[in-house]
Formats: sequence, structure tokens, C-alpha cells
Amino acid sequence: MKQKIFALFLILCGLCLNLKAETQGDIVGRVLDDSGAPLVGATVQMVNTKGGVTTDEDGYFRIPYSKDGAVRVKVSFVGYQTQTFVLKADERKGAQHVLRLQPDATALDQVVVTATRTPKALKDAPVVTRLITANDIKIADATNIQDLLTEQMPGLEFGYAMNQETSLNMNGFGGNAVLFLVDGERLAGETMDNVDYSRLNLDNVGRIEIVKGAASALYGANAVAGVVNIISRENSEPWTANVNTRYNDFNKEWRHGGSFSFNAGKWNSQTSIQRTTSDEVQLTSPFVTESNILRIYGGETFNVKERLTYKLSDKVKLIGRGGYFNRISKRSNYDDHYMDYSAGLKTVMNLSENDNLEISYGFDQYDKARYVNDERTHDHDYTNRQNTVRALYSHIFGKNTLTVGADFLNDYLTTYQFEDNESKNQNSCDAFAQFDYNPLQWLNIVASLRHDYFSASSQHATTGRLALMTKWKGFSIRANYAGGFRAPTLKEMYMNFDMAGMQMIYGNPDLKPEKSNNYNLALEHTGRVKNAGFFTGQYSLTLMGYYNKYDKRITTEDYADYIPGTGQPDVASRYCNEDGVEVSGIDFSAQYRSDMGLGVKLDYSYLHVGGRSVDSQFSQPRPHSATWRLDYDRQLCSFYRINAALSGRYLSSPDTNIEKHDSSYQLWKFTLQQRFLDAVNLNFTVDNLFGYTPKNYYWSSAMTTGRTFTVGLSIDGDDHRPHLLSRPFYRYRPFCKGILIKIAGWTSLPSCFFFINSTPLTV
Repeated sequence: MKQKIFALFLILCGLCLNLKAETQGDIVGRVLDDSGAPLVGATVQMVNTKGGVTTDEDGYFRIPYSKDGAVRVKVSFVGYQTQTFVLKADERKGAQHVLRLQPDATALDQVVVTATRTPKALKDAPVVTRLITANDIKIADATNIQDLLTEQMPGLEFGYAMNQETSLNMNGFGGNAVLFLVDGERLAGETMDNVDYSRLNLDNVGRIEIVKGAASALYGANAVAGVVNIISRENSEPWTANVNTRYNDFNKEWRHGGSFSFNAGKWNSQTSIQRTTSDEVQLTSPFVTESNILRIYGGETFNVKERLTYKLSDKVKLIGRGGYFNRISKRSNYDDHYMDYSAGLKTVMNLSENDNLEISYGFDQYDKARYVNDERTHDHDYTNRQNTVRALYSHIFGKNTLTVGADFLNDYLTTYQFEDNESKNQNSCDAFAQFDYNPLQWLNIVASLRHDYFSASSQHATTGRLALMTKWKGFSIRANYAGGFRAPTLKEMYMNFDMAGMQMIYGNPDLKPEKSNNYNLALEHTGRVKNAGFFTGQYSLTLMGYYNKYDKRITTEDYADYIPGTGQPDVASRYCNEDGVEVSGIDFSAQYRSDMGLGVKLDYSYLHVGGRSVDSQFSQPRPHSATWRLDYDRQLCSFYRINAALSGRYLSSPDTNIEKHDSSYQLWKFTLQQRFLDAVNLNFTVDNLFGYTPKNYYWSSAMTTGRTFTVGLSIDGDDHRPHLLSRPFYRYRPFCKGILIKIAGWTSLPSCFFFINSTPLTV
């Protein structure tokens, strides 16, 4: 009998202990970034306690805890907002908490690669680099690369050429002066002076790095005014998925897309698909003769991309990529079809702890064809094909890095304009070296030298860069000299552009290469507002002055095109060289974000272009421009996040002698984004909030007819939330600050009470 009583006592004790373990137990969780990737080495600690733990290589942590009541856990990681999560006792019953951190908009600890072609913390990069994070893209709620860059960068605007292809104006220079890269790779098939920007899908973009000013010492031709590098997101989750749709009432645009990634063993794959359709928009009456553009034509695009990574070993991995793009521009009596095929293979080898080697091959073919009554007028209007081979080696010794590399590019162009199916080819090759020298903790010197050869024009070019950075009492000072070089392209030399039947732009085989010398000086200060309650947070201030001197700048000029049989001249343009152009200006940027989610951002740019003998109607400089944004981004509870933003941009009247030019204007935009269950995004945007319309529509005018609305829905899924893409929402009722979303089949909601309360960083 005593044995039975004792056994019963042990059972009861075990039940009690088990019940206590269910309600108390250790705190177990995982820390991820906003993309779902684990944050390795993040610090997790209970508030008002000493010490803490760090997350492992998969982002997991465990904190011993055996008391009742709510637990406040502070999570911090360099480059991300420090946040405090409140976990109630009933939420800790055997739960494995997923805690997500948001990037700090003003943090400079994030790593960039474009400025030096090697990984370097943004705060330590001696070359001024503008970083647009995935969170910035999300807050801007931009539908394409044009909307995003114009909202983020004053002094940069997109307009139209006469064939209604998108045209870039950056500090008074066209798209031929700015090099666009995708994961460090060039794009083929420029339409006149610009790449086809509609190819640049923002899905699965991890960040965008922008280097303003000449960068030819590292990137060669076209990097005269700057480099824009669009870098893909890398997911480490076992799998992720996204489906999204969006509607814009301006041109009745429907955009549908999706992406899927998986990470299994040695394989990592990322796939994205997007399709867009739009209708024609009548901007003004066809009887208005003052306007250059009367309507915007509709069309459709289809874009699919794949990026596949295979790890041969811990030291070697292969990265393969492929893409297909198709765009149809629908006109009144014909359609223009644009197609692109791209592929590439890269080998990344970590030869040792201090040695890295990359070898890559890239292929890009861009075709244009015109259809009349669904039949081709020619086999193709033109085909532009690029084959690129590249090698890049870096060696680290101490705090210094030596980087050497070489590129070979074959550029092929054929068009119906060439007689007897003739084609044009150009081979270019280069070699460069860069030394990243850190003699003192507060001093960094980067020196680069590059030599290029272009076969079509038999041109050689040697360009260099010298950049210095020093730090003093919270200030960073950057001084930079860079040489720029751009050889004329095959299209600029040999091809004629039909601008929708309105005007011709003729090639010029006598073009000379464009050269430039760029100087800039930048002052940056970052700090923290402390003990200010709601306004406690971080800020950054940047002021930069620059001066560029151009020799043989490549542009277009008016050209008398004599109509056969009449002897009467018709207005046309042709490519030409322009001497003595000088570009100078000042850029100012201020950012602030409080720990409670309030963000303020202001950018201003002053520009002066002197020495012009040719005034291009497609790239007219605007002396003053500014962008601004006020937003509130807050996780109100574990499954509801809100972001409300008011942004705008101002552009002054162009400094030009052309009679038909735009006046000054400003545009405002309101965006409301709501995120439910860390997976469902509902977006609502009012663009051109105050209904501005230009009196006449010129090439650089804002293409708007007044206030427009956009709505969008995006649903994410990963291995933590597979149900969200397979089970429908069926019931809504007030719960978390008035909002509850209940999923069919759920017996409980995961972690429904993570009320966020940021804790100041220690600076």
C-alpha cells in the first residue's frame, strides 16, 4: 500500500513539474531579418538583466527562464533597429518565437560592393555610395525602377524620347553616361541612349547601390556619371514564396507576379515571374500643337528570371542565371516587340581565408521587331548581342586588400539598315588593379588604375581613381578623384533611330571617345538623439560638392535631313561630340528615424552645367531639385504592422535655350501599407496627391493627368507559415487594437501579443 501511495505521489509530482514546464520553461526563438534570412550573432537578452545570448548560424537562441509572468526580450544587431518584444506567459508554452528585425534606415554598417568591387561597410567606403535597401523599396511602394529612383534621388528624372522609350536625365546627362548593372553584369540593347528599364524587375531585389560620379577605373565605359547596381536578394530559408497583384487606374495597369525560392542542401534557387498590361492614355487633345507628346501608348510585358546556386564545397560555389523578357509597345498602326535572352555562369572560389577568385561568363541578346497587322516588317529591326568573360581576384593582407581583374566583351549589332545583312562587331578588353590601403584606424586610401581597348574605334584609354577617407570626432570626410571614359557604341556610330516617324536620329562613325575628370568632397556625420522620449533615434547628415570636366562629350545635335525629291530640309538629329562641358553641384541629404518608428528624409541637389554648345532636348539640366519623405513604420502587435508615408519631389525649370521646355513643379504621394501575420501586405497609394497637370507635355514633363490611385495585394509564405498560401481567410473581428485575422483551421494564433517597444542603441 505504501508503495502504491509513493508511486502515486511521484506521478502527481511529475504532472506538476510537467505543467510548470509548459507554462514556464526556457525561452526559445529565432531572429530573422525582414527578408526571412537568419541573423547570425544577434544579441538577445531579457530587459533589466545582465548578459545575454547570441544567435547561432541559423539564427536560433535559448534563454533559461523559469518564472511566471510576461518576459521583455531586447534584440539587437548591427545595422538593424533594436527592438523589445513582450512575450506573455501563455504565449511561451512550448512556443518557438520568430522575431524579425527591420533595417535601420540611417545605419551605415551594411556591406556594399559596388564602390570598390569588394565587400566593405558603407560607413568605411571612401567612395560616396547611396544605398537603397529592401526596406526602402518596400516603404516607397514603387512599381518600377523609374518610380523608385526618382523618389530616392534628386537630380535624376525619367522622361520620354520621341519613340516613347523611357529616357534618363541625371544631372543634365542622358542614360549613356550612367552604367546600369544587375548583380554586377551589364545589360545589352539600349534604345537610343538608354537600356530598357522595364527589364529591371524589383521583385527579389535585396538592395540597390548607387555610385554617383565617374567610376570607369573599375567599370570601364559608360560609368561616366555614375553606376546603378541592382543586387538580388539571397534567401536562406528552406523555401519562400510570394504572389502579388497590383492595379493602377492611371493607365489601367495590371501587374501580376510571383517568386519562389528554395534552399536544400547544396542547392539554392530563386525564381521570379512578372506580367504587366496597360492601356493607352490620352494626355491632351490631338489639336494641341504645343505639346511634344499627346498620348502614352499601352502594351504588355512578360519577365521571368532564375538564379541557381550550387555549393561544390565550403570553398567553391557555382552561380547560374537565366532570363527571358518580352515587351510589346502597341501603337495606332503598328506594334513594336522587344525581346531579351540572358544567361550567365559564375564560379566563386575562396582559395584561402585571405584569397578570393571569381570567374564569370555572361550572355545578353536584345532584339527589336516591328509588326504591322500582326506581321513582321523585317526579320528584325536590330539585334544587339553581348558576350562577356570576366576574372576578379582579391587578396587580403592585414587590413589591406589588393584587387586585380580583367574583362573581355564582344559586342555584336545587326539591323535591316545594314546592306546585305551586314553586321558590326566590337571587341573590348581591359585590365585593372586596385589597392585598398588602411595605414591608420582613421585613414583609408583606395587607388585604382585601368586600361581599356576598343577595336571598332581603335581607341585606348587609361583611367584612374584616388579616394581618401578620414574620420574625426563623429565626422567622415571623403575626397575623391576619378577619371571617366566612354567609347562610342556601335549604335551611335552606325545605326539610325526612327523616332516613331516624327524624327530621325543618325549615327556618326566619326565620333570620338568621351573623357572626363571628376572631383568630389563629402562630409558626413551620424549620431543619436538620446533621452528624447518618442523622438529618441538615429540621424545622418551628408554634404557633397562635385566638379566634372568633360572632353568630347557624346550627345545629339539638330541636323538638316533633306527629303529626297523636294530639296527641303526636315528637322533631324545626329550624334556628335561636344567640348568643354563643365558640371558642378552640391548634394545634401538628411535622414532621421526614431526608435518608435517615425522617419524623416530630405534630399536636395543643386546643379550647374556650363560650357554647352549643344542643347539636347532629352537631357535638360534642372538647377534645383529635392525629394522628401515622412513616414511612420510600426509593428503594433505580433501580426499587424503599419507603414504610412507622405513623400514628394520638386523640380525647378530646366536651364535650357530650347523654347519648348517644362516649368517647375512638385508632386506629392501618400502610401499606406498594412502587413498582417507577417505575410499579407495590403497597399494603397494616392499619387500626385494635389492633382498637378502640366500646361503642355514636353519630353521631360511629368506624364500625369492628375490624381491617380493604386491598390496592391502581396502574400508571402515560407517554412514558418506554409498555411498562408493554401488556406483562405474567412472571418475578421476586432482583436489586436481593433484588428484580428483568423485563419481557417487554426486552433491558436502564433505569438499574437508581441507589442513592440524599441530600446535605444548604445553609441
